[in-house]
Amino acid sequence: MKQHEKRAVVLLSGGLDSATALAMAKEQGYTCHVLSFDYGQRSLTELNAAKAIAEQMGVAEHRILRLHLEDFGGSALTDTSIEMPEGETEGVPVTYVPARNTVFLSLALGWAEVLDADAIFIGVNAVDYSGYPDCRPEFIAAFETMANLATRRGIDGNPIRIETPLMSMTKADIIMRGNALGIDYALTVSCYQADADGRACGRCDSCRLRAKGFADAGVADPTRYF
Repeated sequence: MKQHEKRAVVLLSGGLDSATALAMAKEQGYTCHVLSFDYGQRSLTELNAAKAIAEQMGVAEHRILRLHLEDFGGSALTDTSIEMPEGETEGVPVTYVPARNTVFLSLALGWAEVLDADAIFIGVNAVDYSGYPDCRPEFIAAFETMANLATRRGIDGNPIRIETPLMSMTKADIIMRGNALGIDYALTVSCYQADADGRACGRCDSCRLRAKGFADAGVADPTRYF
């Protein structure tokens, strides 16, 4: 690896937000090492989407790690006995996966240290989102503080930054930004219960937020529905 090269680990789910965060990292001149997770989620087609996005964007490397968060359950995304909500809900929804972003960022942090990367990019958002506690700026700030207490780079005075370029953007803003960067959103899968071909249900919280984002942005929605 070249010493002057700007490197970043980018978390990529295969959805709209993480694809946009990846495009923004590339725009900022980072060599992107992309990390996705098979964590026992209902819809594995999002991983096929992540592979397609990583290939289209020409990333340096794309790794998919297998985690068994379904062994804990506790979320409609990892436990099929919990019904997937299809209307608006109050408070933290049952689609929240306990500690998911904490686990994902911790593994990204380990890889970032190995790569001597300067930053980790994650597509969390605190405007048009589902109310997950691990998508808030307070969580990201706390994790970054912890990360730089726990790593060699941190104690050597060369901290790893947690970059959240979408944090204050609406879904429409995100889509318009991604459109300008040339993202093919037809490759992305956002649905919590997409079928084996990557077609969306159109009813879950993620589908509703995505559809509203395209409508508000005035951009044609390329989502395929079953």
